[in-house]
This record gives sequence, C-alpha cells and structure tokens, in this order.
Amino acid sequence: MAKMDETLTMLKDLTDAKGIAGNEREARAVMKKYIEPFADEVTTDNLGSLIAKKSGDANGPKIMVAGHLDEVGFMITQIDDKGFLRFQTVGGWWSQVMLAQRVTIVTRKGDITGVIGSKPPHILSPEARKKPVDIKDMFIDIGASSKEEAQEWGVRPGDMVVPYFEFTVMNNEKMLLAKAWDNRIGCAIAIDVMKYVKDKQHKNTVYGVGTVQEEVGLRGAKTSAQAIQPDIAFGVDVGIAGDTPGVSSKEAMSKMGDGPQIILYDASMVSHKGLRDFVTDVADELNIPYQFDAMAGGGTDSGAIHVTSGGVPSLSITIATRYIHSHAAMLHRDDYENAVKLIGEVILRLDQETVNKIKFD
Repeated sequence: MAKMDETLTMLKDLTDAKGIAGNEREARAVMKKYIEPFADEVTTDNLGSLIAKKSGDANGPKIMVAGHLDEVGFMITQIDDKGFLRFQTVGGWWSQVMLAQRVTIVTRKGDITGVIGSKPPHILSPEARKKPVDIKDMFIDIGASSKEEAQEWGVRPGDMVVPYFEFTVMNNEKMLLAKAWDNRIGCAIAIDVMKYVKDKQHKNTVYGVGTVQEEVGLRGAKTSAQAIQPDIAFGVDVGIAGDTPGVSSKEAMSKMGDGPQIILYDASMVSHKGLRDFVTDVADELNIPYQFDAMAGGGTDSGAIHVTSGGVPSLSITIATRYIHSHAAMLHRDDYENAVKLIGEVILRLDQETVNKIKFD
C-alpha cells in the first residue's frame, strides 16, 4: 500500500468515520480535530452543523465553504421475531448496489456487523429472477437467532447503519477508493481551504462548514447559512464522472483528473453568473484545470444556501467521482488538490468591493 502522508491520513479518518443524516457526531468530531488548528473558533448550530471561523478582516465579506458531513446509509426500523432487521434508506440508494453487502450497525453497546440479504434466487420463478429485488424486500442479517438476542446485543429501532469499507489507495496512487466520498471530500476541501488561507493576507472572514442532513434535503445548509449570513458561498461536493464504459459525453462530460467541476446548473440552483465568471477567470489566470458540468437532477448544499436571508451568490464546485451512493466510490487526488487551490486563491482575491461587483455582474 502507498505510504500514508498527512493528507491521506486525514482522508482515511474522514471517510472511515460513520455518520448518516441525523447522526453525524463521529464525522463531525473528525472534521473538528482537523479544522481547529486553522480557525479562531469552532461552533455548531442547533442541528449539529460544524462552523469553523477564521477572520482575515473582521469587517470584510463573509465567505462560506461548505461540505456535508452525512453519508448515505440506513436506519433500523424494526427487529423481527427471528432477529432479522428491517431498515429505511437514509439518502438515495439504487437497489442494485445493495444486496450481499456488508454493513455496520452502530448501537449503544458498540458496532455490530451485518449483511444485506433477500430471498435466494434459487427459489424464485424465472421471471422474478430477472428483476432487481425491491429494497422493501431486503433485510439485514446480524446472525441473531431471535428478536431478544438482537436486543440483548444492543440493537434498537433508530440505530444507524453504514456501509462497511476501508479507505484504499489504488495501484495508481492518485486514485482513492472509499465509502462516503459523498461528501467527506467536501469536508476535506473546507479544512484545506482554511489551511490554505490561514497565514496569507486577505480581506475576508472565512467559514469552513460541515453541514448535516444534506442527503435528505439540504437541511443543515439552511440552518448554518442562516447562522453565518454569508456574502459568498461555495458548496463543495462530489459530481458525476463520465469516464467509465457505456457513458456518453452527452450524459456526463467530466473525466477524473481533469480538474474540479464548475456546476452551471442543477435541480437546486442556477449558479451565480458573476461568481462563476470570477472563479473561472482566477483558474485561467493560474492555469488551474477545471471542467464545466450541468445536471438536470440532484443538487448540493448551495441550493439551500443561495436562498438564505436576502440571497447569497453561490457556486457548486465538485469532484468527479465514480460509483457514488454505493459502498465504494473513487476519485482523483489531483482534482481535490486543484479544488483547494482554486477556492483558496479566489478567497485571497475577494474583498468588499469585489464582492459588490460580483453580486451585480
């Protein structure tokens, strides 16, 4: 395995942490540990979003860089008499990536290993075998023999379930495989942007934010933006990589390694033109690679942030990622590092006059 440098260690800690929407405590603690050295203060809003603040100029514009802490997972809803667990998806899941996958149930008494099961194909009719299994017909098997035994082990309705997967550096050491890239990579970018601007002169107050409950409706982005009242915001998240077999460039244009994605349009937001032009001008000036993307469906935290209070010029900057919302997603380290550099350099060039110009550009 590749030698783990500081960045890889942070990425491993962030992605290995367990945290679905509404239960982000562990991921928040990891993000706090890494962002604290670069902040003047670290607070949380009342829903649990982490807000790290660093003043360059106390009277300058407030710039928010937000990644979300939650990952897609499941919640236990009931334990049947034989000890099998029924569950609710938390965030979007495609049934085809779930069966026979290992999961971790987080209980008050500690973690329990389970596997997602269904009726075996050998006893299904030929027609039924051709169809994907419905999520409602799946269950989690923890090897318990009864409801009582499962309860004895600490399992209760409401317990969170997360995919089991360990952070892995691929043979091409730029390629990183992990669960929860959606969106611990955004959290990592927020941390590293704070680090990037910490000792440099600029005229802004920078907020690195880990929002909660993005996967169920951008909820922590609403509350944290309300608390901060930013002048400019960047939602950092994963985007779609279009470089796998069978995907046409018409469906998804981006390639891993070709730079961060500048999102023009998604279902939650039309990106702010003045801010978009400012960001791409900085990228062009510094030869930082980037690619444009637009998605008819889906959205990021920017979708909630840009309609906060009187409105916030916002832009989503994303990392092309393969196999999101599954047990193992893959991204390219260069894209991550270029996203940090781009957002960091943009912040260094912002001040009140520039922000006013951007607003009405």
